[in-house]
Amino acid sequence: MNIKEKVAYITGGSKGIGLGVAKALLDQGMKVAISGRNQESLAAAKQSLGNSKNILEIVSDVSVFQDEVNAIETIITKWGQLDVVLANAGVGHFAPIYEMGEDQWNQMINTNLNGVFHTLKASFGPLKESEGYYITLASLAGTNFFAQGAGYNATKFGVVGFTQAAMLDLRKYNIKVSTIMPGSVATYFNNNEPSEKDAWKIQSEDIGQIVIDLLKMHPRTLPSKIEIRPTRPDLK
Repeated sequence: MNIKEKVAYITGGSKGIGLGVAKALLDQGMKVAISGRNQESLAAAKQSLGNSKNILEIVSDVSVFQDEVNAIETIITKWGQLDVVLANAGVGHFAPIYEMGEDQWNQMINTNLNGVFHTLKASFGPLKESEGYYITLASLAGTNFFAQGAGYNATKFGVVGFTQAAMLDLRKYNIKVSTIMPGSVATYFNNNEPSEKDAWKIQSEDIGQIVIDLLKMHPRTLPSKIEIRPTRPDLK
């Protein structure tokens, strides 16, 4: 795919991985819409990206299907096309299953799992027209279970399975579908504050480079599931 002037939509794009990927795509000459639930965070993200005319910020909660329908309509109205979607929005709560609240469980299911369905369902028409690319941001937690991760594991295992099945559904329309499964990433996820102590982790710009590599790959080839780990774990 020649990606210059292509249009991308990134959910959860106001910080962390989403923001890092947005910057990478903008640097490649793409137009990028970012969504999130907070207008102030989106405005700050746009400012951090240079307030470019190629950035569109959209308030949307991926757990609400109509929000995603409205987001896609906004993008099409502004730019007339949609070529790439990164379903990145996610949330995590970690506790033994007997301590996890129903509200925490439901928030993860509604955001992490229902959200990827809503985003794909809303964007299918434009992606079919452009023969575009749909990418989900899963996690190594989508294949490796761990204590206190039952809720998060359930959603990320689900995202991986959803994406792989969607790939089989959509490839007949020449829509490419992949899932990216990072390990430890230096982001604000789970109340982390990125700092020098996170230098050993995957950086958000590394995920951005992977997305670019996917988009530029020859259309005959599809890396459908990509696992990513830090080269070396924290040795402290």
